[in-house]
Amino acid sequence: MTTSIQRIAVDGVDVFYREAGNASAPHVVLLHGFPSSSHQYRNLIPILAEKYHVVAPDLPGFGFTDVPDERNYKYTFENIANTIGEFLSALKITKFAVYIFDYGAPTAFRLALTRPDLTITGIISQNGNAYEVGLGGFWEPLKKYWKDNTKENRDALRPFFTMDVTKSQYFGGVSEDRASKIQPEAYYLDQALLDRPGNNEIQLDLFYDYRTNVELYPQFQAYLKSKKVPVLAVWGKNDPIFIPPGAEAFKQDNSEAIVKLYDTGHFALESHLEEISQDILAFLETNVKNA
Repeated sequence: MTTSIQRIAVDGVDVFYREAGNASAPHVVLLHGFPSSSHQYRNLIPILAEKYHVVAPDLPGFGFTDVPDERNYKYTFENIANTIGEFLSALKITKFAVYIFDYGAPTAFRLALTRPDLTITGIISQNGNAYEVGLGGFWEPLKKYWKDNTKENRDALRPFFTMDVTKSQYFGGVSEDRASKIQPEAYYLDQALLDRPGNNEIQLDLFYDYRTNVELYPQFQAYLKSKKVPVLAVWGKNDPIFIPPGAEAFKQDNSEAIVKLYDTGHFALESHLEEISQDILAFLETNVKNA
């Protein structure tokens, strides 16, 4: 199934996205995370598109989405969710299953809270967190920044944007036999886009604003509990950023949530595409196809 490259102007932003599948089929929206883009779904999209209409946008500040300087865009998760909401409206997508990873999780949950016109038929969370117990050691220096927004604490986070850290997010927790599956163009592209002039400041603004997502976690959880949206958590159990208790916690608010842990790290699709894609297809077939 061929994936097409598209752009659409919404909210003063030129949103880049990947699309595949029959537009009349049930919709599946893929939301990426830091420090990546829709490119992380390059291998998953054709698999899902055999039965579903799949769209994967690049969030503002990431990938090939272009935010004009004159837009004076403030990089917050509230604004990113608003932009993605406008993106879905422009494509006339009002009912969809969503794959949430990393930053894609608060983006989707914010949409769930603020856009009652949108119906989420299923949530596939791949290391997409909504619980404080899911925050790993990676977050300790960020928590210090949240507590005291000083230049010193902000500057202390700049090493997060180096190639060593970007690469570690791909290889950390991945077994030796699976590491050969990780394609170098993925982390080299991420790093090239992180290195764009001014982008580090955007990422530091988002690091600081992530605290507002944690503040909203109880509302995200209340949504899960009240709506009982089907949940599949497919989690890299060796991820130091979003740790396995965050996956298991979905069961607190939806006792029927399915949790599957894989022996890999943050970018689980890079090493376990076949297993995860089959679990996703089974989940969608059961919970979403006729929703």
